Amino acid sequence: MTRIHPRLTRERKTVEAMIRIYCRDHHGAPPRLCPECSELMAYAGKRLDKCPYVKEKPSCTNCPVHCYRPDMRQRIREVMRYSGPRMIWSHPFLAAFHLLDGRRKAPAWTAPTEQDGK
Repeated sequence: MTRIHPRLTRERKTVEAMIRIYCRDHHGAPPRLCPECSELMAYAGKRLDKCPYVKEKPSCTNCPVHCYRPDMRQRIREVMRYSGPRMIWSHPFLAAFHLLDGRRKAPAWTAPTEQDGK
């Protein structure tokens, strides 16, 4: 069993909180997410699972690897643009860490090799 790095766990919680805020305010679907937002949440989770940076992960805005499909990237941007300012009231610690992570520089990208087992 592989252990998920705390950085990615926090990133997952942040994305989930943002999607929940957006869904609640735009689709009125608490306590469950609407199908559209559930799909986005699942997609974002898969992308985080495959993140090549793990503990050195920058915020997705600063990442040199664009792993989201263009349509999903536009949807998550819309969610983050709306939810980001509202996070400070409902999730202040996640919001603060997200702001700090946004200042993190992305490490140089090197494609995985066959030796890496990927």
